[in-house]
Amino acid sequence: MVTARLVVLLSGAGSNLQSLLDAGAAPSFGARVVAVGADRRGIPGLERAAAVGIPTFVEPVGEHPDRAAWDRALTDRVTAYRPDLVISAGFLKLVGPAFLAAFQGRYLNTHNSLLPAFPGIHGPRDALAYGVKVAGATLFFVDAGVDTGPIVAQVAVPVHDDDTVDSLTERIKDAERRQLVAYVGRLVREGWTITGRKVTIS
Repeated sequence: MVTARLVVLLSGAGSNLQSLLDAGAAPSFGARVVAVGADRRGIPGLERAAAVGIPTFVEPVGEHPDRAAWDRALTDRVTAYRPDLVISAGFLKLVGPAFLAAFQGRYLNTHNSLLPAFPGIHGPRDALAYGVKVAGATLFFVDAGVDTGPIVAQVAVPVHDDDTVDSLTERIKDAERRQLVAYVGRLVREGWTITGRKVTIS
Protein backbone atom coordinates (compact mmCIF):
# COMPACT_ATOMS: atom_id res chain seq x y z
CA MET A 1 0.00 0.00 0.00
CA VAL A 2 1.27 3.45 -0.93
CA THR A 3 1.68 5.68 2.11
CA ALA A 4 0.06 9.10 1.66
CA ARG A 5 2.08 12.21 2.50
CA LEU A 6 0.63 14.65 5.04
CA VAL A 7 1.76 18.22 5.69
CA VAL A 8 0.34 19.60 8.94
CA LEU A 9 -0.03 23.34 9.61
CA LEU A 10 -0.42 24.61 13.17
CA SER A 11 -0.13 27.61 15.44
CA GLY A 12 0.00 26.09 18.92
CA ALA A 13 0.45 23.02 21.07
CA GLY A 14 -0.05 20.41 18.37
CA SER A 15 -2.40 17.95 20.08
CA ASN A 16 -4.07 17.12 16.76
CA LEU A 17 -0.62 16.70 15.24
CA GLN A 18 0.30 14.26 18.00
CA SER A 19 -2.79 12.17 17.25
CA LEU A 20 -1.77 11.97 13.59
CA LEU A 21 1.81 11.08 14.51
CA ASP A 22 0.58 8.30 16.78
CA ALA A 23 -1.77 6.94 14.12
CA GLY A 24 0.89 7.14 11.40
CA ALA A 25 3.19 4.87 13.40
CA ALA A 26 1.01 1.95 12.25
CA PRO A 27 1.57 1.02 8.57
CA SER A 28 -2.12 0.15 8.27
CA PHE A 29 -3.05 3.82 8.76
CA GLY A 30 -1.89 4.58 5.23
CA ALA A 31 -0.40 8.04 5.82
CA ARG A 32 2.52 9.72 7.50
CA VAL A 33 3.38 13.29 8.39
CA VAL A 34 6.27 14.44 6.19
CA ALA A 35 6.48 18.08 7.37
CA VAL A 36 4.99 20.48 9.88
CA GLY A 37 4.62 24.19 9.21
CA ALA A 38 3.67 27.09 11.44
CA ASP A 39 3.04 30.83 11.31
CA ARG A 40 5.03 31.50 14.51
CA ARG A 41 8.26 30.32 16.10
CA GLY A 42 8.84 28.62 19.42
CA ILE A 43 5.53 26.77 19.72
CA PRO A 44 5.15 23.28 21.20
CA GLY A 45 3.76 21.83 17.98
CA LEU A 46 7.06 22.43 16.19
CA GLU A 47 8.92 20.85 19.09
CA ARG A 48 6.73 17.73 18.86
CA ALA A 49 7.64 17.33 15.20
CA ALA A 50 11.35 18.02 15.67
CA ALA A 51 11.50 15.50 18.52
CA VAL A 52 10.63 12.69 16.12
CA GLY A 53 12.76 13.95 13.23
CA ILE A 54 10.03 15.49 11.08
CA PRO A 55 11.10 18.56 9.07
CA THR A 56 9.55 21.85 10.18
CA PHE A 57 9.25 25.33 8.71
CA VAL A 58 7.93 28.69 9.90
CA GLU A 59 6.37 31.31 7.64
CA PRO A 60 5.29 34.35 9.69
CA VAL A 61 2.89 36.74 8.00
CA GLY A 62 4.80 39.73 9.35
CA GLU A 63 7.93 38.82 7.42
CA HIS A 64 6.20 39.51 4.09
CA PRO A 65 5.12 42.81 2.54
CA ASP A 66 1.47 41.71 2.34
CA ARG A 67 -0.82 38.72 2.78
CA ALA A 68 -0.61 37.79 -0.89
CA ALA A 69 3.17 37.46 -0.69
CA TRP A 70 2.84 35.38 2.48
CA ASP A 71 0.25 33.17 0.80
CA ARG A 72 2.58 32.50 -2.14
CA ALA A 73 5.50 31.77 0.17
CA LEU A 74 3.43 29.36 2.27
CA THR A 75 2.22 27.66 -0.91
CA ASP A 76 5.80 27.17 -2.09
CA ARG A 77 6.89 25.79 1.28
CA VAL A 78 4.09 23.24 1.41
CA THR A 79 4.39 22.29 -2.27
CA ALA A 80 8.03 21.33 -1.75
CA TYR A 81 6.92 18.36 0.38
CA ARG A 82 4.54 16.99 -2.31
CA PRO A 83 1.61 16.39 0.06
CA ASP A 84 -1.41 14.28 -0.75
CA LEU A 85 -3.30 16.08 2.01
CA VAL A 86 -2.61 19.30 3.89
CA ILE A 87 -4.16 19.47 7.34
CA SER A 88 -4.88 22.57 9.36
CA ALA A 89 -4.44 21.38 12.94
CA GLY A 90 -5.10 24.59 14.84
CA PHE A 91 -3.57 26.82 12.15
CA LEU A 92 -4.91 30.27 13.01
CA LYS A 93 -4.36 31.96 9.66
CA LEU A 94 -6.66 32.11 6.66
CA VAL A 95 -4.85 31.05 3.52
CA GLY A 96 -5.35 32.92 0.27
CA PRO A 97 -6.04 32.28 -3.42
CA ALA A 98 -2.61 30.86 -4.31
CA PHE A 99 -2.75 28.24 -1.56
CA LEU A 100 -6.35 27.30 -2.30
CA ALA A 101 -5.61 26.95 -6.01
CA ALA A 102 -2.67 24.66 -5.30
CA PHE A 103 -4.45 22.46 -2.76
CA GLN A 104 -8.10 22.66 -3.73
CA GLY A 105 -9.90 19.57 -2.48
CA ARG A 106 -6.84 18.51 -0.48
CA TYR A 107 -6.75 21.04 2.39
CA LEU A 108 -8.58 19.77 5.48
CA ASN A 109 -9.58 21.73 8.54
CA THR A 110 -11.34 20.74 11.75
CA HIS A 111 -13.68 23.09 13.58
CA ASN A 112 -15.14 22.87 17.07
CA SER A 113 -18.82 23.23 16.19
CA LEU A 114 -21.42 21.50 14.06
CA LEU A 115 -21.13 23.72 11.01
CA PRO A 116 -22.78 25.73 9.57
CA ALA A 117 -23.67 26.67 13.15
CA PHE A 118 -21.17 28.78 15.09
CA PRO A 119 -18.31 29.38 12.63
CA GLY A 120 -15.28 31.41 13.69
CA ILE A 121 -12.91 31.07 16.61
CA HIS A 122 -15.42 30.79 19.50
CA GLY A 123 -17.52 27.76 18.58
CA PRO A 124 -18.04 26.25 22.07
CA ARG A 125 -18.61 29.65 23.68
CA ASP A 126 -21.18 30.61 21.07
CA ALA A 127 -22.90 27.21 21.33
CA LEU A 128 -23.28 27.57 25.10
CA ALA A 129 -24.52 31.13 24.80
CA TYR A 130 -27.17 30.01 22.31
CA GLY A 131 -28.32 27.24 24.62
CA VAL A 132 -27.91 24.28 22.27
CA LYS A 133 -28.19 20.77 23.71
CA VAL A 134 -25.75 19.21 21.23
CA ALA A 135 -22.41 20.65 20.11
CA GLY A 136 -19.63 18.89 18.26
CA ALA A 137 -16.87 19.06 15.67
CA THR A 138 -16.78 19.27 11.88
CA LEU A 139 -14.08 18.09 9.48
CA PHE A 140 -14.22 19.85 6.12
CA PHE A 141 -12.27 20.79 3.00
CA VAL A 142 -11.31 24.46 3.10
CA ASP A 143 -12.67 26.88 0.52
CA ALA A 144 -12.44 30.67 0.22
CA GLY A 145 -14.97 31.30 2.98
CA VAL A 146 -14.63 31.08 6.77
CA ASP A 147 -15.56 27.54 7.86
CA THR A 148 -17.77 27.13 4.79
CA GLY A 149 -16.16 24.29 2.81
CA PRO A 150 -17.63 20.88 1.90
CA ILE A 151 -18.11 18.72 4.99
CA VAL A 152 -16.31 15.39 5.31
CA ALA A 153 -17.62 14.31 8.72
CA GLN A 154 -19.26 15.54 11.91
CA VAL A 155 -19.36 14.21 15.45
CA ALA A 156 -21.90 15.21 18.09
CA VAL A 157 -20.98 16.08 21.67
CA PRO A 158 -23.82 16.45 24.21
CA VAL A 159 -23.92 19.71 26.17
CA HIS A 160 -24.24 19.18 29.93
CA ASP A 161 -26.25 21.51 32.15
CA ASP A 162 -23.15 22.38 34.18
CA ASP A 163 -20.80 22.82 31.22
CA THR A 164 -18.44 25.76 31.08
CA VAL A 165 -16.69 26.92 27.93
CA ASP A 166 -13.56 25.09 29.10
CA SER A 167 -15.26 21.79 29.92
CA LEU A 168 -17.22 21.71 26.68
CA THR A 169 -14.16 22.70 24.67
CA GLU A 170 -12.13 19.84 26.14
CA ARG A 171 -14.79 17.22 25.34
CA ILE A 172 -15.12 18.57 21.82
CA LYS A 173 -11.34 18.46 21.37
CA ASP A 174 -11.28 14.80 22.34
CA ALA A 175 -14.00 13.93 19.83
CA GLU A 176 -12.37 16.18 17.24
CA ARG A 177 -9.02 14.37 17.47
CA ARG A 178 -10.61 10.94 17.12
CA GLN A 179 -12.66 12.09 14.13
CA LEU A 180 -9.64 13.67 12.45
CA VAL A 181 -7.55 10.50 12.70
CA ALA A 182 -10.37 8.20 11.62
CA TYR A 183 -11.29 10.20 8.54
CA VAL A 184 -7.79 11.11 7.40
CA GLY A 185 -7.13 7.37 7.44
CA ARG A 186 -10.28 6.63 5.47
CA LEU A 187 -9.60 9.39 2.93
CA VAL A 188 -6.09 8.20 2.13
CA ARG A 189 -6.98 4.50 2.09
CA GLU A 190 -10.27 4.72 0.19
CA GLY A 191 -10.04 7.94 -1.83
CA TRP A 192 -12.65 10.69 -2.13
CA THR A 193 -14.58 12.82 -4.57
CA ILE A 194 -16.14 16.25 -4.08
CA THR A 195 -19.28 17.07 -6.06
CA GLY A 196 -20.59 20.51 -5.22
CA ARG A 197 -20.88 20.44 -1.43
CA LYS A 198 -20.99 16.65 -1.16
CA VAL A 199 -17.88 14.70 -0.15
CA THR A 200 -17.98 11.00 -0.94
CA ILE A 201 -15.39 8.60 0.44
CA SER A 202 -15.05 5.79 -2.04
